[in-house]
Amino acid sequence: MSFTPKGYTHCESTQVYTNENVPKILLEPHYTKMGVYEQIHVLCGVLKYLGCNSHTQVTDKEVVIKANETAMAHPNYLHRLEPASDDLKFEIRFYSLEGRSNSDK
Repeated sequence: MSFTPKGYTHCESTQVYTNENVPKILLEPHYTKMGVYEQIHVLCGVLKYLGCNSHTQVTDKEVVIKANETAMAHPNYLHRLEPASDDLKFEIRFYSLEGRSNSDK
């Protein structure tokens, strides 16, 4: 399991995504907002987390996340997701510093 740093609390979650409804932006290189950690939780199947070099967008890190596992995307780190099984179901939980609202980010 991936843990959030001390002082960070859950502020938002996505719906459960599958191969059919995963947003295209998650499949392309993207950043998590500064000050926000993104915890990817796989409910069923397999998902790849691919970290990218921010200058070349070439993958330099690969983490395979299986059912009931999580991985953490750090703030301002370029990454993308890649479905790796037909039965994939996952959600993303966002964490920020205590006392900050979504409008502060």
